[in-house]
Amino acid sequence: MPRITTIALDADDTLWQNEQFFRLTEQRFTDLLRDYTDAPDLTERLIAATTRNLAFYGFGAKGFALSMVETALDVTDHRVPGTVIAEIMAAGRELLNFPIETLPYVDQALGQLQDRYRLILVTKGDIFDQERKLAASGLAEYFAAVEVVADKNEATYRRIFARHTEGPDHTLMAGNSLRSDILPPLAVGAFAVYVPHDLTWSYEHAEEPQDEPRYARIDHLGQLPEALARFEALP
Repeated sequence: MPRITTIALDADDTLWQNEQFFRLTEQRFTDLLRDYTDAPDLTERLIAATTRNLAFYGFGAKGFALSMVETALDVTDHRVPGTVIAEIMAAGRELLNFPIETLPYVDQALGQLQDRYRLILVTKGDIFDQERKLAASGLAEYFAAVEVVADKNEATYRRIFARHTEGPDHTLMAGNSLRSDILPPLAVGAFAVYVPHDLTWSYEHAEEPQDEPRYARIDHLGQLPEALARFEALP
């Protein structure tokens, strides 16, 4: 059996742009509140609320919209007008309608890899939104399986690898989040390839693995075959 038979890939900011739209919405949020608060840490408070609410709303646009409303009420002592709340909610809905823009080399890489490996998509967030983005991306045909999960941790990867692969030692996970896409798969025995994105959310940051033979960092997915070749050459 080949060393690696299955490649699992993250979606947001690995296959297509995502965080840039959250940043635009965040700027819209601060613009809407400019006349109602002079809080110097408005962005930090929004990020804190979004992170805190992950346990209740999960990842994605819906939780972000609710966190914007919560933050607007908090920083204005509930004095923010209902019209502004309505505009914040509208900005949140717009997050569900931004066009899907695939990242460079994605189609090329998936087309090259699908003949040799089983490809599966592992993404977290709202299932409706993730399915919409996958359909709009035109990439669905590349994947033998799609898993939309509430969170990416060791237990999640053990379950997915048991369901769709020959085991973690024959599986590679690639993505832009060290916290979600790299460290947990390594911990359960898989290979991992980090594909950095300039706008990765701070929540997803972590320290890169050191002296780990099953880990590689690449600039874009077009370099994934080179990383696979290095892994296959390991003793």
